[in-house]
Amino acid sequence: MSGDSAIFARGLLSGQAALVTGGGTGLGKATALELARCGATVTIAGRREDVLAEAAGEIAAVATGDVHTLVGDIREPDDARRLIGQSLQRAGRLDLLVNNAGGQFFSPAELIATKGWRAVWRLNVEGMLNMAEAAHELAFARREDASAGGAARAGGADRAGGADRAGGSIVNVTLSPHHGMPGMAHSGAARATVEALTRELARRWAAAGVTVAAIAVGTFDTEVMVKYPAAVRAGMSRSVPLQRTGTVAEHAWLVALLASPLGRAFNGSTVTLDGARDNWFGPWPPPGLVDEAGEVPVEERR
Repeated sequence: MSGDSAIFARGLLSGQAALVTGGGTGLGKATALELARCGATVTIAGRREDVLAEAAGEIAAVATGDVHTLVGDIREPDDARRLIGQSLQRAGRLDLLVNNAGGQFFSPAELIATKGWRAVWRLNVEGMLNMAEAAHELAFARREDASAGGAARAGGADRAGGADRAGGSIVNVTLSPHHGMPGMAHSGAARATVEALTRELARRWAAAGVTVAAIAVGTFDTEVMVKYPAAVRAGMSRSVPLQRTGTVAEHAWLVALLASPLGRAFNGSTVTLDGARDNWFGPWPPPGLVDEAGEVPVEERR
């Protein structure tokens, strides 16, 4: 793996510090790697110390930014505050929080017990809110107050990487499609709530210079997919108009973009990254519309 980003200029996020929850595996690890490649100091948080240590070693071997690990449970408000506080102590600042940690289990809606519904809600909704509120209170709001005088003396100018601007950025990871998630109704409801809270927090904290956005991800080629048979994985690809699953690098690039100065323009937005899966459900092309070659016929024009 190269030490530089494949698409962003070297040093895009130099001077910035990021905290990625669920950063030991999958999309979280890929995100942390890309942020570190762009020059950010990165802290990855999770519940398994051995997994975090292995991921940190892989990232540190190829990226220029420093990498730290923190063990904690975002479902507990006190633990969320500790994670933010310790991240601040180690990096000296916090510019970006990526609420990547989440999870669900497969079950028909009528069989989801109250305990199971509550478990998904606590992780995906309360965990996100615990981390976002702690980041705003302990890092972003205080930094805005402390930097007000300095910004005035400097004429309000930001550095190219945004490291000196007040406030900070939060990226919440949710799921696509939005038109229903058979077998995971609890997760669909929880993720919809996170997107609604993303819009609310973006409005509430805008005056403090805080940007809050969300990414709705589709089916991605991560290590979690390995547990499924090849035929099942192929079927997942056929349900995506792009005809393939997403790559972890594509997701990481989008997070880095939202962490850049351009990210401010996405405040309150949910960006869907799913190969157009949100626009379609079922195999593609549609069975009833394909010709003998398996393609969708194109109308002939005179």
